Amino acid sequence: MHRQLAEFTVPARPAPIAIDRARCAVVVVDMQNDFGADGGMFHRAGIDIAPITAAVAHTAGVLGAARAAGIPVIYLQMQHKPDLADMGQADSPHRQRHARLSVGETSLAPDGTPYRILVAGEWGTQIVAALAPQPGDILVPKHRFSGFFETGLNTILQGLDAKFLIVTGCTTSICVESTIRDAMFRDYHCILLEDCTGEPIGNSNSRSNHDASILTIETLLGWVSDSQGFIRALAK
Repeated sequence: MHRQLAEFTVPARPAPIAIDRARCAVVVVDMQNDFGADGGMFHRAGIDIAPITAAVAHTAGVLGAARAAGIPVIYLQMQHKPDLADMGQADSPHRQRHARLSVGETSLAPDGTPYRILVAGEWGTQIVAALAPQPGDILVPKHRFSGFFETGLNTILQGLDAKFLIVTGCTTSICVESTIRDAMFRDYHCILLEDCTGEPIGNSNSRSNHDASILTIETLLGWVSDSQGFIRALAK
């Protein structure tokens, strides 16, 4: 049997893209408390989380529309094992840079409960409340910037027969762009929703890292659209 296409066309840069609904998935990158909530790792380190929190409401609308249309939702969660064995050797760049953010150390969640920063199963690695996973959603833990590095993401996408990835999350120039790059190398078509992502790095500059990543993605790595463009196209 030949499966009938259920195509919808999303307005995007550099050009509109026709998406087969049956081969589409939404990927939510690292929208978790340690990055996007008051009292989380970023907030306590003095990093401006406003660009991330601004993306939450737009992302919630996208997830609602996707679930209503039967499109799978996949959450990536940045986290490390309790013994931090998956952070690399003591001199690895990943471990060194994250040590500055006190990964693995004990902090207090907003309700006063102790938790270990960026450690699996703790408050900081839970998805922010406004985007909480629903029954049927898929959660994929990761321990590096890319969602494909030493994870089951590619196998999951292959099992879904996915080709088109609607990408949201944080941060734009780090985990989001890293995941999109690796997806492109595996021949996935990635559509980043511009208002569903945020980047603190360079946010105070006239042209930020967010802007640079958007330009890179729309030029070489995929397509760039926004939440309303996706929602309206899906509704048609």
